[in-house]
Amino acid sequence: MKHFYSQQPTERICLKVEYSPVWESILGIAGYTHTQFRHTFDLDEKWKENQDSIPASLAKNLKVIEETNFWYGLLMLQNKLSATSIQDFSNRLAKMPIDFLYDTLLPYKDRNTEPMRKAVAKQYNKGEFFEKYASYFEKHDYLGGYVRALGRYSRQEICDLFNNTLNEWYKWVCQREEWEMWTRALAFEQKRYSSLDIENPMEEIERITGGIKYCPEPSVWTVKLIPHISYRPWILELRSPDTKLFFYPLKEEYLMEPGIPPAELVRGHKALGDELRLKLLYQLLKGPLSLQEMSVQFSISKTTLHHHLSLLKAAKFIRVDKGIYSANPMHIHSFTRQLAQYLGDLI
Repeated sequence: MKHFYSQQPTERICLKVEYSPVWESILGIAGYTHTQFRHTFDLDEKWKENQDSIPASLAKNLKVIEETNFWYGLLMLQNKLSATSIQDFSNRLAKMPIDFLYDTLLPYKDRNTEPMRKAVAKQYNKGEFFEKYASYFEKHDYLGGYVRALGRYSRQEICDLFNNTLNEWYKWVCQREEWEMWTRALAFEQKRYSSLDIENPMEEIERITGGIKYCPEPSVWTVKLIPHISYRPWILELRSPDTKLFFYPLKEEYLMEPGIPPAELVRGHKALGDELRLKLLYQLLKGPLSLQEMSVQFSISKTTLHHHLSLLKAAKFIRVDKGIYSANPMHIHSFTRQLAQYLGDLI
């Protein structure tokens, strides 16, 4: 069979590393209000130490964010706006048409439910539409409740909550002595990757994030890599209809000072400093186990087990895939070398 081939340019995803104080502030709000896993965040101890200095109005708004998971909406808005400052975020938000606002806030599920999502964005004043769309996320940890909450608040209430929380959080967090160092390090990270190899975006994603393997998805044309400190040590993965977002922790080397141990070293020793967690790790090195299997084997409730496993997972000693936990031998071996590297010539 003969055929003619008319050469056309090959389309590739747009890959960018994006940072601004707005991203870091929103991720701080997200981390602070993620109470179920907050104990695994690097900044949890500092947040606890300084929580008495949080203004009452900010504390009240953070509670609403926690109950509604509106931190997700803040991230989706910043993805759309790419605001460079808190004031820029507020100005752009005020100019957004109301249907465009809800189109941005409503989470994408899949191509089959996309017409429904678009319809809800246009029928933003009908609560039953939000209820119906929320039903598609019943098995999700938080998106079902988030969509229902969007239907309970007016546009003005949502915008006021977002603006007030973001403004007050930024004023509070930028008083911390580390804030200036953080912003410099994050800005340097963005500048460092201002020029990327667009011919090999998958390899670039893995290189920059330190291991994320991304498989292209239909309709996704932009991949944003957002370095962060507030959400360390976690990688947060989200997507909009056309954009994939990877929030990856800034490398430890940017934050280290002479004599100050890396947070990963401290976090790892804390995770190992418990008899039950050591036993769990020992068993997982023998082979993968489910939460149910470990609960029976150790005669411990799933809730208690989940707490201990989350600490081991945050320290990267274990992994979980579709409910099955397994050890991460490569990180365990590298961790044993970190103490010697930290102490250096002193031993």
